Amino acid sequence: MAFRLFVPILAGATLRERIIACIGATIGIALTGAIGGLALGNGPHVPLLVAPMGASAVLLFAVPASPLAQPWSIIGGNTISALVGVIVAHFIHETALATGIAVALAIAAMSFSRCLHPPGGAAALTAVLGGPAVISAGFLFPFVPVALNSLLLVALGYGFHKLAGRNYPHMPAPAPANSHGTVDPPAQLRVGFQPEDIDAALGALEETFDIDRNDLDRLLRQVELQAMVRAHKNLVCADIMSRDVISVDEHTPAEAARQLLLDHNIRTLPVVNAEARLAGTVGLRELALASGTVGSVISPAATAAADFAAMGLLPVLTDGRSHAVIIVDDDRRILGLITQTDLLAATARLQGADKPSPEAVR
Repeated sequence: MAFRLFVPILAGATLRERIIACIGATIGIALTGAIGGLALGNGPHVPLLVAPMGASAVLLFAVPASPLAQPWSIIGGNTISALVGVIVAHFIHETALATGIAVALAIAAMSFSRCLHPPGGAAALTAVLGGPAVISAGFLFPFVPVALNSLLLVALGYGFHKLAGRNYPHMPAPAPANSHGTVDPPAQLRVGFQPEDIDAALGALEETFDIDRNDLDRLLRQVELQAMVRAHKNLVCADIMSRDVISVDEHTPAEAARQLLLDHNIRTLPVVNAEARLAGTVGLRELALASGTVGSVISPAATAAADFAAMGLLPVLTDGRSHAVIIVDDDRRILGLITQTDLLAATARLQGADKPSPEAVR
């Protein structure tokens, strides 16, 4: 219990993520200050690095998925807020009043320009309370060094996150689309909660959450999936997969592969390479106009391990594109195959098993 004080309070935070954030902040702030010094010189006329950059670095490196940590939020939020602070300080000379009005107007300006960034409040305060260096810079201060610092920090953060394998700027995953060219919602969005339910829930709670609405939608759908997987965790792919799998090698003529699909009334053929390892799949779509071998029209295969929870295949087999998942071992040798029909039959059986029998109801 004593160590619970050190447990991160952010959802999804791990020790690895915090270490990466510390390394990124070290590099980002140090290089921002160094490059700012090279650009501006080391004279006392203007600070090389303004204090709000430290707070911006916390957001940029510790919570890069936050809407408050995106490039426009950092650059626009800091710059606009600093400009607001300079304007307020120019017209209001009572310090206590100026600081309050500067922060309030900074929040309003950032909100209307869609770049809300908490360190922007500090940038506005710095413009009011910054002392001789800020006063001497005047209306140049929001641009040099604030905007310059912000641009440098974002550029360094972008490079660091790419090297660390992180997604930045954060782009919320697009909502699933109907792959059949009709106006119907995709299959996975026709049941369960709807986008308007999220809006209604947010309205009922009357709170603002630091997460993009599309990310919230994706998170809730993943929660639904995890709950289903947990409820049926004992059902694994090995339990429902077909084991007598029809496959072809990369040198099989396309016409022969088409005939196999028709003869066996299947929609997907696994393709193996010379070492009998899975190389991909082909279906009627790929083979429709093919005239050579299947190796020229091969597509990436959706795969899973034999001990993977079968319900975990739902997102793949309901995406409107994938008709089967290939079950492979650690060497990518084919063990079996699960189709949409296999998973549907298993789901129906589980749903039936969950219902009490008429005798049990009496």
